[in-house]
Amino acid sequence: MLILFYWGVLTLTKAVIYARYSSEAQSDSFSIPAQLNVCRDYIKKQGWELLDEYIDEALSGTSDKRPSFQRMIVDAANKEFDRVVVYAYDRFSRNRYDQVTFKHELRSYGVYVVSVTQPIDHSNPDSVLLESIYEGMAESYSRKLAREAVRGSVQAAKQGFWTGG
Repeated sequence: MLILFYWGVLTLTKAVIYARYSSEAQSDSFSIPAQLNVCRDYIKKQGWELLDEYIDEALSGTSDKRPSFQRMIVDAANKEFDRVVVYAYDRFSRNRYDQVTFKHELRSYGVYVVSVTQPIDHSNPDSVLLESIYEGMAESYSRKLAREAVRGSVQAAKQGFWTGG
């Protein structure tokens, strides 16, 4: 059990979960229940207190216009929790700039983002390199996916298939 010590008062680490899936990636490993189960187990193993779960369904990780994500940032500013637990860093965001910007903002509130499947030891100087690789991989995947979606639509149109919604 992790206990933080602040000004002579023992406090339990308070955690929240952020889970998200986008319309283009709804496989089992990225489903909301799968993410929540893995994150809940992780929090329990750490001996942390789970306060809330922020969930954005069918919303892209390349945008910061996610209602639950924005509510989580506001709650962090109010010092309601210490950790944001995510299944993987690409669930937090697939935009490298947003990842860096929002993690920096959260750290200014004393809140840290923790990935269950991509653990990083921040006491190691190489951790900044590893974290930036994860951030870059998430954005790269998103860009490749967008390129392939366009290519697939063009090919379908050439074959006479309807490509609209």
